[in-house]
Amino acid sequence: MRILFMGTPDFAVPCLEALIEHNYNVIGVVTQPDRPKGRKQVLTPPPVKVVAEKYNLPVFQPEKISNNDETDKFKDMQIDLVITAAFGQLLSKEFLAIPRLGCINVHASLLPKYRGGAPIHWAVINGETETGVTIMYMVEKLDAGPMISQKTVQIADTDTTGIVYDKVTKAGATLLIETLPELINGRCSPVEQDHRQATFAYNIRREDEIIDWRRPAKEIYNQVRGLAPWPGAYTTLEGQIIKVWSSEEFNDNINNSYDRVGTVVKVVKEGPIISTGNGLLLIKEIQPAGKKLMPATNYVNNGKLLQGTSLGT
Repeated sequence: MRILFMGTPDFAVPCLEALIEHNYNVIGVVTQPDRPKGRKQVLTPPPVKVVAEKYNLPVFQPEKISNNDETDKFKDMQIDLVITAAFGQLLSKEFLAIPRLGCINVHASLLPKYRGGAPIHWAVINGETETGVTIMYMVEKLDAGPMISQKTVQIADTDTTGIVYDKVTKAGATLLIETLPELINGRCSPVEQDHRQATFAYNIRREDEIIDWRRPAKEIYNQVRGLAPWPGAYTTLEGQIIKVWSSEEFNDNINNSYDRVGTVVKVVKEGPIISTGNGLLLIKEIQPAGKKLMPATNYVNNGKLLQGTSLGT
């Protein structure tokens, strides 16, 4: 069984390592090109490339896999199965036809919900109580192929995207190893997705990170944990960005005499309490522009975020 693995970020690493650990014959790894990273723009390899090189696997880094010249390079490799996990590029019809057993994808949601590039972020932001992982056959349309297997992952009310990411990543590797024997032996029974139930999780945009204090406290709380540990939700104070990394709903009764949402209505020992469109939100951890993450109380002690301060200004 000659397997070509395709993946790029940390999410794909446990799947590749599980294949190697279970002695599957991975004949090569396709991943995105090295990219500049950090303030110094150092050219950095994707996590999957680092693992592939650790095990001396051939690495391919096409800029665009759907390009005909790139596709032709894989036609003579006698590939039986292609496994992708967060590869980051769509595969052409011509490429999908290369492997004898087809191309399968490990996707981080319970399809048909949350198709697209940021399914975990949006599951947390939307306050879902469960998500999961789906292994499916790939088709030309994004995340729309027949489903082979699924595994559910619970989302606790306090989970951040980082915590759910770890849960789903591990579940994906486990499900892949559980699924492969049935698939290789022709005993799996793929199920078509109900496309009417499909929802989409587009990549996080800059405008998705802005806190709108007119929204209910519960929704802002979900936004903050849904964007942690990356890229982070933010508000502004006198034109300066303040990232909000941790918060919680504040349910005690407070006499709010301020009409404007986004106002610090009181400061307690855990941090400032902010008025929202519905309810109050306690801010626990922040990161002002140019500074490190800190408890919000530190900022208060420096004379910032005092009662009456307006955020979103």
